[in-house]
Amino acid sequence: MNSQDSFMQDAFSMATSAIALGEVPVGAVIVKDNKILARSHNLCVSSYDPTAHAEILVIRKAAQLLAEYRLIDCDLYVTLEPCPMCAQAISFARIRRLYFGASDIKGGAVENGLRIYSQPSCFHAPEVFGGIMENECGEILKTFFQSKRGYTKTHP
Repeated sequence: MNSQDSFMQDAFSMATSAIALGEVPVGAVIVKDNKILARSHNLCVSSYDPTAHAEILVIRKAAQLLAEYRLIDCDLYVTLEPCPMCAQAISFARIRRLYFGASDIKGGAVENGLRIYSQPSCFHAPEVFGGIMENECGEILKTFFQSKRGYTKTHP
């Protein structure tokens, strides 16, 4: 297992932890110098905070830990393509590289939707690597939403 897969596996573990809280299973980690600085998962439901996405929370944790608001030498691993809010926060934090698992055709803003990093108003675009553990990251979300809607694997 290479380091990208290892860090994404850690983010995936965070996503799995979110399920017990009834949260959408998205997990994220921030890495600097090949070490995990911060971990988080979505906490929107349990914290009554629509901005408590995994990416936002992990950026806050890493920034506090480093006492820096710019995370220039840091990489972010997240299980789902970031939404517009998170993509902008990643840009504002000056994250060096973004690694994500599953694409988000409806809500994503990196390779889908608004494509924040290709907009002329974007101050900083991280290097982007998508599709890491894509099947696993997509499946956990699919299963979560099917369970919320009452579907089973045998349901058409």
